[in-house]
Amino acid sequence: MTLPAALTRRAACLALVGAAAAGLAACKERTPPAPAVRFNAIDVTGAEYGRNWQMPDADGNMRTIADFAGKAVFIFFGFAQCPDVCPTTMLELAEVKRQLGADADRLQVLFVTVDPERDTPEIMRQYLGSFDESAIALVGSAEQLAAMAREFKVVYQKVPGATEDSYTMNHTSAGYLFDPQGQLRLYVRYGTPVDQLTADVRTLLEESERLGRS
Repeated sequence: MTLPAALTRRAACLALVGAAAAGLAACKERTPPAPAVRFNAIDVTGAEYGRNWQMPDADGNMRTIADFAGKAVFIFFGFAQCPDVCPTTMLELAEVKRQLGADADRLQVLFVTVDPERDTPEIMRQYLGSFDESAIALVGSAEQLAAMAREFKVVYQKVPGATEDSYTMNHTSAGYLFDPQGQLRLYVRYGTPVDQLTADVRTLLEESERLGRS
């Protein structure tokens, strides 16, 4: 049976409209995602470690990442008598903050001592203060240190010296950079150029601002 011409035209129009809608939907589905953020340090976004930790600071206050909401946080492990890695890292972080300019206070440095036997709270306050007065020392017991080191997959080892008090400490030299939302994002190898680390911190801060506006 032949359909009236008007009905045929209507069916054709509806078919065209449906096809156009399907085409638009398909185009929408194929819209490419926003470009992935590129970092200089190693991107560990979504890592299962570095999430659950707590450690007392030099004043005895228990600290967690939640205390630093709104700031990028750089955590690394070391000790006050470290001859090279630790002072170099602190100097580089001080330069990063200088380069950040007005955003310097949006980067918080946390130094976890791996030598609680010698690194008293007073020693750590003086040590960090010579590099960055806003840096915070985390000084826990041997048990607290071991727990935090496991959480970050950090290794450390006491190396005997000529005398009982002249030992040194071998330890993981990399740092860990958290975004202002408290998520671990970057594994920063020792020796990463200052300008690259500064760029990564800026990227995290800018990303946080975009999320706040969305």
